[in-house]
Amino acid sequence: MITIIDYGMGNLRSVAKAFEKIGAQVRVSSSVEDLRNADRIVLPGQGAFGDGMKNLKTLGLIEPLYEEVMKKKKPFLGICLGLQMLARESSEGGIRKGLGFLQATVRRFQIDENSFKVPHMGWDDVIPKSNGILFKGIGEKPNFYFIHSYHMVCDDSDVVAATCDYGEVFTAAVEHDNIFGTQFHPEKSQKNGLQLLTNFIQC
Repeated sequence: MITIIDYGMGNLRSVAKAFEKIGAQVRVSSSVEDLRNADRIVLPGQGAFGDGMKNLKTLGLIEPLYEEVMKKKKPFLGICLGLQMLARESSEGGIRKGLGFLQATVRRFQIDENSFKVPHMGWDDVIPKSNGILFKGIGEKPNFYFIHSYHMVCDDSDVVAATCDYGEVFTAAVEHDNIFGTQFHPEKSQKNGLQLLTNFIQC
């Protein structure tokens, strides 16, 4: 059973539908009990970093998440904001503390916004690392759907599973032990997205 965490940030039903399409059992929940009973955990989301962290704290989910992901090593997938909140901190709206599951920070694109519009929105090419789990069977330069103004900067480049170039090269996906994350939206990325979600539930 996959628990998709409902913390009031974004349309989680589209994520659930994508998993259901590949035959996975899912539940959308903000319950600590459902978190503990899950085989895999997914944290999607769109919106501001600070709001996301505040909502997780209000729901009492930060400590249970740490227990299930960092101690029990359950497979975890963060999507968009869900990826960013894995970092130590973000500079969005001032310095905001994250979950700290990955040694990373989050910052706004540092690009010429006359040449590259921010937010980065739409389909873009991703370059996966050859030994990654998430991109098995997907190809060398697949397209995925993005919408974001901030991105993750990892302390250790070995954590980076894929990159994308939008005026600057940035982290498009991460893999570290049981922790996976994508800056793009696999649930909006058609065939490639469904294959990536399949790889996650099979890992």
